[in-house]
Amino acid sequence: MIEKEKEANLLQIAISAAISGGEEIMKIYNQDFHVFKKDDNSPLTIADKNANEIIENQLKETQIPILSEEGKHAPYSERKLWKYLWIVDPLDGTKEFVKRNGEFTVNIALVENGVPTMGIIYVPVTKVLYYGSSSGAFKKVNEKVVRLPINNERSSYVVVGSRSHHSNETAEYFKVLKKKHENLEIISIGSSLKICLVAEGIADIYPRFAPTMEWDIAAGHAVLKAAGKSVVDKSTGIEMVYNRKNLVNSSFIAK
Repeated sequence: MIEKEKEANLLQIAISAAISGGEEIMKIYNQDFHVFKKDDNSPLTIADKNANEIIENQLKETQIPILSEEGKHAPYSERKLWKYLWIVDPLDGTKEFVKRNGEFTVNIALVENGVPTMGIIYVPVTKVLYYGSSSGAFKKVNEKVVRLPINNERSSYVVVGSRSHHSNETAEYFKVLKKKHENLEIISIGSSLKICLVAEGIADIYPRFAPTMEWDIAAGHAVLKAAGKSVVDKSTGIEMVYNRKNLVNSSFIAK
């Protein structure tokens, strides 16, 4: 367990890195850019690469190893020996970035022995910041900081789903929820903002039965944990763990 003073220092470094990465993303967002295709046919832009370079350069001063979507991936034989690591998605929601709908984020998580203990999610377009650590979960808008979850009184049961990634299993699960909850409301949104809505208390649950990677959810999971909630791996029935040999997540439910 990291002592409080060191944790606070790491948190500030990670927040600064996330904001710097977000600023770099916005430089590209506001101009014409080319969209490349990865081997898995997912989109990639120069914004992903530029943001990753800035974020990794800032995190390297912590001397904690980094596992980033756009960085070089160390073999599992090396990774499994790491007690701590940063898990980074420099631009989560590239499809939303390409659509220019603003629903993309910068994700940075600190993982200790497989457990996400710190998470930072920055929304470059709105400059909203979510972060969580042992001190709690928070949302910063302009200079106002509020603790999460916020008490959102409502009559409906709110489930959040992906804007750009759908699956038949998720659709079936929504049908089950509709039978259980008369006043069911479904919100569709991109990137890790889905987990943020659960952390805030705006949504009750986020079921995900389509593929994701560790860097897609580690930061959100940390914020959610700090807000007193969890991400349960459907294959194990327990909380999701990270820095696994297989970086593809199982289906999960965040609530």
